[in-house]
Amino acid sequence: MLTPAEAEKLVFENVAPFHREDCPLAAAHGRVLRAEIRADRDLPPFDRVTLDGYALRAAALAEGVRTFRVESVQAAGMRAFNLGAAADACIEIMTGAILPDGADCIVPYEETSRDGTTVTINGGVDSLVRGHAIHARGSDHRVGEVIVCPGVRLTGREIAVAAACGYGSVVVSQSPKIAVISTGDELVEIGAAVASHQIRRSNDYALRATLAGAGYPNVARFHLRDVRHEIEHLLWHIIAEFDVVVISGGISKGKFDYLPSELDRQNVRRIFQGVAQRPGKPFWFGVTARKTPVFALPGNPVSAFTCLHRYVLPALAHASGAAPIPPRVVALAAPVTFKPKLAYFLPVKLSSGPRAELLATPDPSNTSGDFSGLIASDGFVELPADPTEFPVGTHAPFRPWV
Repeated sequence: MLTPAEAEKLVFENVAPFHREDCPLAAAHGRVLRAEIRADRDLPPFDRVTLDGYALRAAALAEGVRTFRVESVQAAGMRAFNLGAAADACIEIMTGAILPDGADCIVPYEETSRDGTTVTINGGVDSLVRGHAIHARGSDHRVGEVIVCPGVRLTGREIAVAAACGYGSVVVSQSPKIAVISTGDELVEIGAAVASHQIRRSNDYALRATLAGAGYPNVARFHLRDVRHEIEHLLWHIIAEFDVVVISGGISKGKFDYLPSELDRQNVRRIFQGVAQRPGKPFWFGVTARKTPVFALPGNPVSAFTCLHRYVLPALAHASGAAPIPPRVVALAAPVTFKPKLAYFLPVKLSSGPRAELLATPDPSNTSGDFSGLIASDGFVELPADPTEFPVGTHAPFRPWV
């Protein structure tokens, strides 16, 4: 069987990039940027005053002048005033205002005392040099410079930059329409009566919530019973309508696991089935004739949830054009023994060590059906298949739950 790295490589090679679209800036949070954001003018666009006080010439201070005449008051948003030619001239100034013409230094209120229109510098003047408390024009970025590169998932920081540069809309990846399908006759909806031989649907709720939290909110839930003609009919419509299909359950070798044969019959090309990993060994991946990726996850809740994080979310980020983010590396805080020749996706709880290193304490669930066992964990580490003993301090890649 494939290793997780080999499976991920095949997934990435067969997932087509999502289309691009213009998105209003107010709705762009969480979307993946596909076109660079450039400065439309110098940033800041003028010499910007950074504190309240008095604008004057640093040369006058150097020459020993300590008492100044206030010529006017300039607030933020006003055009620049002209500072008089006299050495003792100053202009009262507010934070965010443009630097008055002729001034090159700001003295804060706290360093002065005032009597009418006369201001006296009380404190030391060693720090009050040319450029003090002035955010120089273009010192952040010059016009035309790239500030935000494609591949970034937009947060408030990038949106602030885009707004400052006049971008009413930005080019982002389209938000894919995702179908999440749970399968099995034993499943009932939350509000329905549940018999002793039945369980409530939880996988599709968990997968949809996780996808939304990761930046893919356009998700619809479906349920397929283990009835061949129902699977055939609904699957055909879902494959035709949605951009991504995520299935949980029905992909193993059970007598009523009709999905693999039905996917094949509907011309969904199987790329692989089975990965040397636990949980999630039966994981299936394929693509339709129109390049729609189909992820068929095991039905056990922990397996489905883990495979979603290990393969589906990275694949969606890749198709969105997001810049790759390598997993964090953590150190095991307790020894682990795992004998099967499989990669082990081990839930862990994170903490900081005495030298601020990131430690991972194993926190495995009871079984792959124990969804509640993941509650206290922060994510999972991926341990390779070859060793059976992993001592304290073993380094491993960590992926957080979304």
